[in-house]
Amino acid sequence: MNALRKLYRGEQFYDFPKLWKRALVLSSLAVVVSLGALVFDGLNRGIEFVGGTSWEVSAPDLSVAEVRSALGGTDAAAGKIQSVGVDAIRVRADVDGQDAVLAVTERLADLAEVDTTEVSVTTVGPSWGGQITSKARNALIWFFALVAVYIAVRLEWKMAVGALVAVAHDIVISVGVYAVFQFEVTPATVIAFLTIMGYSLYDTIVVFDKVHEISGRLTTTGRYTYTEMMNQALNQVLMRSINTSITSILPVLSMLVVGSLFLGALTLQEFSIALLIGLIVGSYSSLFVAASLVGMMKEREPQYRALAEKVRQRSGTVETRPISDDDVTAAASSPRRSATGRQPSNRPVNSPLRSGQPPKPRKKKKR
Repeated sequence: MNALRKLYRGEQFYDFPKLWKRALVLSSLAVVVSLGALVFDGLNRGIEFVGGTSWEVSAPDLSVAEVRSALGGTDAAAGKIQSVGVDAIRVRADVDGQDAVLAVTERLADLAEVDTTEVSVTTVGPSWGGQITSKARNALIWFFALVAVYIAVRLEWKMAVGALVAVAHDIVISVGVYAVFQFEVTPATVIAFLTIMGYSLYDTIVVFDKVHEISGRLTTTGRYTYTEMMNQALNQVLMRSINTSITSILPVLSMLVVGSLFLGALTLQEFSIALLIGLIVGSYSSLFVAASLVGMMKEREPQYRALAEKVRQRSGTVETRPISDDDVTAAASSPRRSATGRQPSNRPVNSPLRSGQPPKPRKKKKR
């Protein structure tokens, strides 16, 4: 409780660079597992992507085995049968002809003891799923391009690279979870994946904007490395990231529990599962993936490499040191030093001392 209280008060300091290597190893393993699941198992694509016919009927007392037995002899007997919500059965199969569709509809209506009009039937061609996939791919390409240009102009291109790698990391792992557990991928899932990118990017830009502000103030002092300034920025935005994640996850959890379990809304379940996975992974990547990549790239710049060497020689340690608020305030209030290390004069440019003219004698005051 004491550590949690300090965290909320901003009194707890965490050494994020110490965790970066472990986090990158963990992220690499997660990406490899996700890509392996995508290659060997593939995605469980919904009917919107593969085409076919779907039947749905309210039958709270029926089991999947009973439905499959009742559909014996039809083209839907070997299809996918699943319980939806708490009182519905869904059958998905690829059948040929209107007569075959009608035969399955009548079997389900007789089994559930309802009229055939109460059996929901949906037929989708595979071309529609191809159009969704193409549009999602185009949206992803445009998203990456516009984000890269914006961050490169607003901040710098290294931060744009870090942000895009973090977003790609989030998408791969989120889709990989669907491949590992064979969750069904529907248009609602695709929308959730696109939403994940925006959230992940927002959290990352908050971190980068803070480190851009701190480095602009403290670089001229020559007392801290870029990694230490990045660590300071992460500690300052940590509580904000946690609060944003909690306030975003709670509505998604309520949508998942109330919408899918109590209301039986399958679309809400498909959307909320993808969104929940993406929110958790996105919060993690902004602190450990994007920040670590930018920190490593910046430390290789000649300016910050020389600065790091100077700091190590002066302090005699390679440990990450906390930066006090007094140092940040003093750096912000003190005048910037020039390239020669001298502080710029406060005299106007057209002052006699700057123009080379002797100063005019002062007039004596009359008594």
